[in-house]
Order: sequence, then C-alpha cells, then structure tokens
Amino acid sequence: MTEDHTDPAETGQDAAVETEGATDIAENVGPTHSGFVAMIGATNAGKSTLVNRLVGAKVSIVSHKVQTTRAIVRGIAIHDRAQIVFMDTPGIFKPRRRLDRAMVTTAWGGAKDADFIMLLVDSERGLKGDAQMILEGLKEVHQPKILVLNKIDQVSRDVLLQLASAANEVVPFERTFMISALTGSGCEDVMDYLAAALPEGPWYYPEDQISDLPMRQLAAEITREKLFLRLHQELPYSSHVETEGWEEKKDGSVRIEQVIYVERDSQKKIALGKNGDAIKAISMAARKEIAEILEQPVHLFLFVKVRENWGDDPERFREMGLEFPR
Repeated sequence: MTEDHTDPAETGQDAAVETEGATDIAENVGPTHSGFVAMIGATNAGKSTLVNRLVGAKVSIVSHKVQTTRAIVRGIAIHDRAQIVFMDTPGIFKPRRRLDRAMVTTAWGGAKDADFIMLLVDSERGLKGDAQMILEGLKEVHQPKILVLNKIDQVSRDVLLQLASAANEVVPFERTFMISALTGSGCEDVMDYLAAALPEGPWYYPEDQISDLPMRQLAAEITREKLFLRLHQELPYSSHVETEGWEEKKDGSVRIEQVIYVERDSQKKIALGKNGDAIKAISMAARKEIAEILEQPVHLFLFVKVRENWGDDPERFREMGLEFPR
C-alpha cells in the first residue's frame, strides 16, 4: 500500500450556504403531506442536478462522468405543506462488474421502497438503450409513476410530444412533465403536483434538514466530485474516497483527513498529477466547498492509496452504502 498527501492552502472567509425554496409553515392551516419520491433514470440523465434544484441546495454530487451517483442520496424539500424526500438513485444500466451490479440493484430497490417513482429521461437521447430497458422494468413496479422529460431546451416540442406518447404507451404514467433541471424551467409544476399527491402524514425530518447524508460522507462525496471534474477522462469511475479523520479544533476549524483509493500505481500517478498539481487543485476545490457547507474553516489532507481490487472488498461497499453482491 502506498500513499501521498497534500497540505491545503490557507482557508479564507467562508460563505454560508443559503437553502432556497424552504417555505415557512403556519400552524393549524390544514393537514401536512410527506413521502419518498425515487428518481430513477439512465446514467447522466440529470438526476443529481434535478435533486439539487428541487431541494434548493447541493445534496448530491454532479459530474460529466457516468455512474457518479453510487448509493441512494436523500434530498429533503419543503413545498407548501408537504415534505418531499427525493431519493437520488444510481443510474440504471447493464451491469458488467460487481460494483455495477450493486448500484443497479440499489436503484431498483429504492424505487420499490418509494411512495412515488419519477422517471427522468434525457430528451436529447430519447428512449434508446438503457432508457427503454428501464421503461420495461417499470412494468413490474406498482407504485404510481410520473414521467419527467429533461433538457427540453435542447429539442423541439414535436420531439418532446413524441417521447411522451411513446413512453406512456409502455407505462401508464400519472402525469408527464417537461423540464430543464439546469435552468429550473417546469420544476415548480413538478413540486406542486408532488406536494398535493403525496399521502397525508407528519414530516419525517426536521424542517431545516436538507439531507440524511452524514457530514463525513458528504465531505467524501464532494472530494470525489472534484476528483472526477478534474480527471474524469483519465481516472476510472471506480476510484473511491473515504473520510478517515475528522477533528474539531479549539479555534473553530476542523481538520479532515481523506483517502482516495485507486486500484493501480498508474492511477495513483494520475490522481497526484505532475509535481502534485492535480491533487493540490482537487484539495483546494473540495476544501472550499466543504468549508462553505460547514460554515467554518477547514484543513483538508488528501492521501492517495493503492488498493488492488478494492471493488471486491465488502468493507468498501458498506462504506459506500451498498450491499455487497455475491
């Protein structure tokens, strides 16, 4: 096992994160609604971008790399008198490796546990390949379903109408929405519908909570996002980040130690970069965002370790929140 690390740059003044879209709930104005909405779709359909948009804050990482989301991330939104818990699931595709199988199984499991299922389709790609496979799989899932066509600014209205018609011929959706997760167009209609359609009942989480992800895990996810954004063409998506140290300091700062796991020495060299340039840039970007979320100074130390075939290690799967497939 080998390792390297980089020291962070000094932390400047940190900015607070504002959560948009939270609605103050007056008492005794009628029943509250709550429920879980599983967002499923093919890889890179825009699920994480949409979850962040609907929640009004970043709860799920986003990158151009396929299969970025690995385990279910729950983002919690308040709309009118409803608490909507969005379950951002891994993209569904034809699995080839053990990690692939675990991710796809997790996605379908999340769908079957939800009150509502939201199928997100990339309108540019249409119903080809994995999207068509997911439609066929939804025939066996009995929860109410809505269809959301994303990236509507990239295709004509005629194409959108054809997609909606073709999808509804395979699966009877309760409603079809046309939105842009990037700009927010059409998203308010989705929230209005879900707030009214979810069952009456008490809220599952405190009003000011936006995710159920532990901070240590969210910090690791942020670093993994920066890793992929910097090196998505060079580094395999199987690279993994874990938070192994978290110490609150007397001066109000926090010291965080994280490990980036790769499978080969050649991948370690990519993560480090020439003269350590890559790992320093990743560290600075991750530290800045983690500090903004924590609203306190952060000292982030990144280590790169080679662990061959970590994708066959049950402990790594548990760390990611996945069941280890036999």
